[in-house]
Amino acid sequence: MTEKSDAEGTLAAAVRNTERLMEVDPKLAVEQAGEILNAVPDYPPAQLLLVTGQRHCGNHLMALELINKLLPVQARWAAAHFEYALLLAVLERGDEAIEALRTTVGLKPQHPEAWRLLADHLMAIGDSSGADEAYTRHIQSSVSDPHLQQAASAMIENDIPKAELLLKAQLKKAPTDVPAIRMLAEVAVRCGNNDDAEKLLERCLDLAPSFTAARFNYATLLHRLNKSSQALVEIEQLLLVSPSNPSYRNLTAVILSRIGDYERSSSMYAQLLSEYPANAKIWLSYGHVLKTEGRQEECIEAYRNSIERNPSFGEAYWSLANLKTFRFSQQDMTAMQLQVRGDKLTQEDRVQFEFALGKAAEDAAEYAVSFEHYNQGNSLHREGIRYDADGNTARTERLKRKFTSTFMKDRAGSGHDTASPIFIVGMPRSGSTLLEQILASHSLVEGTTELPDIISMALEMSTEGDTSENAQYSNILATKSHDELRELGAQYLERTRVHRKTDSPFFIDKMPNNFLHIGMIHLILPNAKIIDARRHPMGCCFSNFKQYYARGQNFSYSLSDIGRFYHDYVELMAHFDTVLPGRIHRVIYEQTVEDTETQVRKLLDYCQLEFEPACLRFFETQRGVRTASSEQVRQPIYRQGMEQWANYEPWLKPLKDSLGLVLDSYPDIPSR
Repeated sequence: MTEKSDAEGTLAAAVRNTERLMEVDPKLAVEQAGEILNAVPDYPPAQLLLVTGQRHCGNHLMALELINKLLPVQARWAAAHFEYALLLAVLERGDEAIEALRTTVGLKPQHPEAWRLLADHLMAIGDSSGADEAYTRHIQSSVSDPHLQQAASAMIENDIPKAELLLKAQLKKAPTDVPAIRMLAEVAVRCGNNDDAEKLLERCLDLAPSFTAARFNYATLLHRLNKSSQALVEIEQLLLVSPSNPSYRNLTAVILSRIGDYERSSSMYAQLLSEYPANAKIWLSYGHVLKTEGRQEECIEAYRNSIERNPSFGEAYWSLANLKTFRFSQQDMTAMQLQVRGDKLTQEDRVQFEFALGKAAEDAAEYAVSFEHYNQGNSLHREGIRYDADGNTARTERLKRKFTSTFMKDRAGSGHDTASPIFIVGMPRSGSTLLEQILASHSLVEGTTELPDIISMALEMSTEGDTSENAQYSNILATKSHDELRELGAQYLERTRVHRKTDSPFFIDKMPNNFLHIGMIHLILPNAKIIDARRHPMGCCFSNFKQYYARGQNFSYSLSDIGRFYHDYVELMAHFDTVLPGRIHRVIYEQTVEDTETQVRKLLDYCQLEFEPACLRFFETQRGVRTASSEQVRQPIYRQGMEQWANYEPWLKPLKDSLGLVLDSYPDIPSR
């Protein structure tokens, strides 16, 4: 008995010694594991150490051969499955690594590293809810404090009030408890309190700069808040520490696409796909970047690959439809109809299938069927959003009352003196992408995209007061001095710098909803150009009704709401025409289609740019275009689309009624 105990003790000591060697000299650890196996053949701990050592030494195929022999006889050993997952990740077989990690946590639910790595992989493939739960389980299994364990359990159960109560109580006792601060930031994110979350994560990183999990949360939040340049700094700092981390690389690819670095973004997605070839979401994201780059055939192939891996993925079908120039085959339509008839689709997938089917039927000239699909998609989507048409009209009236002629004259001479920005505003689907492409074809103008910065600045300003109600930021704006307004202009230039790729003296900001913020734009950037892109109300509004937006534009899912929104837009623009005469240049879409050169020359004159023939051959300009019209503006202007709404006229009475005099007067403004 004593001899057996001594032998076991000697064997255990040899294993521990090999484990210590693994971190400093893996080659020697491999030799040591081999010696143990010579003495005790088929000893599982030594077999696993041999696999680990071969992986550390870079002998990945040898390690794979060894682990494949070990797993069948140690199928219930969590450590072996975890080592297998690590090896699969090194071999860039991410989909299989996920399965191995799921097996690991199934066998050993309190395995913190397995949960963390699973979360990283899930984040890389776009499964944010799965990653969120895995990260939370990582916290729960890695902290020893029972209060934090209870808080983590509450978060897993989505009992946010309880989690918040526990975490605040913990931080009252221990204000520098960084895991608790990070968890409270996550609670704030779930509650939509992004400002609080940002402050908490900044505090967390001040206390613990090497807390990588908190830095990743911070980078993700900055990205959500449209602070792209800051987000990129944070995620690149993480990549320096862990360049192979899949969630870091995925977020980097997303941010790079946001700031217009499409080549690097598509390259990173291609690399991720080599690791997760079965993942439909990564194929979709890759397709989006290819679309922006103008690589249409590859884009379509990527979307097709996404569908092949998940036939019920409505977003992939809608993405094909959203190319506008793409045409579905009969086989595609049959496949979509089969999905819609089933009962397993999520609400979001069903909505996107309906929009895609609407586009397919429209292309087949089956307008009654098409309208039914569009109408169904809009009705379903509207169930999950909030939009108040009366509230929008009230906002319009508040803006008109605030930004009066007297208000503007009192602040004359304020703001930053740059003339670099060219704002294109108006309704979505009004031809703004066409104007952007025309201007971006000029040698002195850089096209960017729909920049979120003016809207973000307005929202941030609203938090300075005692209300965050829409447009109330104008009350805060009214208190700003000339110097403060100039600083806001400088802040806009700094925030948008990350989107600039050339040294062109002018750049375009094509966010259509900036028409709501013309008052602020004029005050902080008085020399910026403002172009109002306007399209026939029926064509513009119905084009919005046909469009599924990834986010925002909540007015666009009801014909009557769209008409009222267009009416409010015309009212507000007419107000600024009176308050700031000559400040805004209006371009009528139909006039641009009918007499392109005349309208282009007027546009360039307004922008104080010399005429260049390239502006008329805009469809030859090579640049990334992110909007729904990306493929259309890569073709010469065509007239067929102007009256497409007329095919649906029998069903558009609610739209006509809500437009009222705006429709009758177009392109003129109704007399008031």
